[in-house]
Amino acid sequence: MKGRLTRALSGAAILGLAVAAAPLLAEGPTDADLMNDAATPGDVLTYGMGPQAQRFSSLKAINASNVAKLVPAFASSLGGEKQRGQEAQPIVYDGTIYVTGSYSRVFAFDARTGEEKWQYDARLPEAIMPCCDVVNRGAAIYGDKIIFATLDAHMVALNRHTGKVIWNKQIADYQAGYSATAAPMVVKGKVIYGNSGGEFGIVGAVEARDVNTGELVWRRPTIEGHMGTLNGKDNGITGKTNASWQGDLWKTGGGATWLGGTYDPETNLLFFGTGNPAPWNSHLRPGDNLYTSSTLAIDPDTGVIKWHFQTTPHDGWDFDGVNEFIPFDATVNGKAMKLGAKADRNGYFFVLDRTNGKFVSANKFVMQTTWANGFNKNGRPNYNDANRPGAPGEAAKGSSVFASPSFLGGKNWMPMAYSQDTGLFYIPSNDWGMDIWNEPIAYKKGAAYLGAGFTIKPIAEDHIGALRAMDPKTGKIVWEYKNKAPLWGGVLSTAGNLVFTGTPEGYLKAFDAKTGQELWKFQTGSGVVGSPVTWEQDGEQYVAVMSGWGGAVPLWGGEVAKSFKDINQGGSLWVFKLPK
Repeated sequence: MKGRLTRALSGAAILGLAVAAAPLLAEGPTDADLMNDAATPGDVLTYGMGPQAQRFSSLKAINASNVAKLVPAFASSLGGEKQRGQEAQPIVYDGTIYVTGSYSRVFAFDARTGEEKWQYDARLPEAIMPCCDVVNRGAAIYGDKIIFATLDAHMVALNRHTGKVIWNKQIADYQAGYSATAAPMVVKGKVIYGNSGGEFGIVGAVEARDVNTGELVWRRPTIEGHMGTLNGKDNGITGKTNASWQGDLWKTGGGATWLGGTYDPETNLLFFGTGNPAPWNSHLRPGDNLYTSSTLAIDPDTGVIKWHFQTTPHDGWDFDGVNEFIPFDATVNGKAMKLGAKADRNGYFFVLDRTNGKFVSANKFVMQTTWANGFNKNGRPNYNDANRPGAPGEAAKGSSVFASPSFLGGKNWMPMAYSQDTGLFYIPSNDWGMDIWNEPIAYKKGAAYLGAGFTIKPIAEDHIGALRAMDPKTGKIVWEYKNKAPLWGGVLSTAGNLVFTGTPEGYLKAFDAKTGQELWKFQTGSGVVGSPVTWEQDGEQYVAVMSGWGGAVPLWGGEVAKSFKDINQGGSLWVFKLPK
């Protein structure tokens, strides 16, 4: 009897330990933690340092008066021959820094020493077709998981302690031109993300998966005519078939959601930007071509589109509308408003009512916009019809036009920041143009679907890149910092009256948030095209950024790229702090 009782007690104890251990294994950031990320400076849990992605930190131990003393704490190499563009934003939690690297890799580094804890390399097939380098922009964290996307269009959840795979789900067919490069987000226990591949005639979509199992919860295509799903059942067609697309063109319409989204807990809305329509040749697809080159507000519970705003109807210049839509509050004409802002590829800075998508304002944030002369009161562009590339003949290219910005955008993927102290947005922008012409094209699975040719050209002698501080209330540029090379990295703002961003020449720089005065710079050894972050650890403030030159500019930049061909590649995480 005693033996049986002992065994029973032992079994109960083991069972109790198992029950107790189960939640321990899943310990880590919760939904509430992610939603509160902007208010917890001891970690960085989300892409954008908060679900609204304002990239603003309340920390001010490092400030405009002492930033000149900033020094490296350590640098950690991504190693190997897999360099290329390092566009990731670090995630920082519980003494560990998580970064993604080129070629769909994930690294975990000790946040105090820089020592590598583990590395995960996705097994990529030979035939992947990323349009704009083998980059990855970051991961999501939730419980015991680190979740990221791969170049062959998979979503993968890793154990954050070990790097071992928890689940791995294919999200699209890479052989049809699909890929994935954006950082996913986690909202209400769902991993929410977009897709890439707009240059291959794919169909853009936003999807949500159960964070614990990877199973699909809902799917929302971004091109009119395609059916959405919810829990495996049809959930309504996007838009109305053939309302703004002719014939079967909607079936290969583009509109990739390749930059990911933001989330506003106040309105319970996801905001996703959509990419260019396919093909680039606009004469083949009359109409507005919804919902390309737009911002979509999506219900995170169902995937239903609540409102949309199209920044470039009937796009003919590859002005993707994917750029991040950042919620903020402001008083306009004496009225307190829930707003959102977006610096678009097309060169205009948009402010919308984020509750309903109503147009508030659009102001130019670049030197010139030859394709349109502003926007009317209804939020429609005033097109310059003479600057739309001409229609091609059956075998000949159409008339060439000079267009500015170039298709690489007044602002490309690199995220801007908003300061709650100054009320300004800090936009990493570029001033350049292009000769562009249309060519005959037909869709073929897995083949480039452009129907256009181009040559990128500078438009100023002294710069291409320009970090600009924009007042969203007035649409005025408060200050600008000009950079010889294009700016291709994200921006961070802090309560220390600081703005950080990197340059292709290899520098991480700090500026006075009110005046734009350069206060500090550090040479990292390779171009900085990542997004900096800051956090507090052991009573000290740290700043981190990825260094590693690459991205779309050296691949697509033409004459502009030749000017910066000697920039060395690299792959490192740099971490800085003030000396004790």
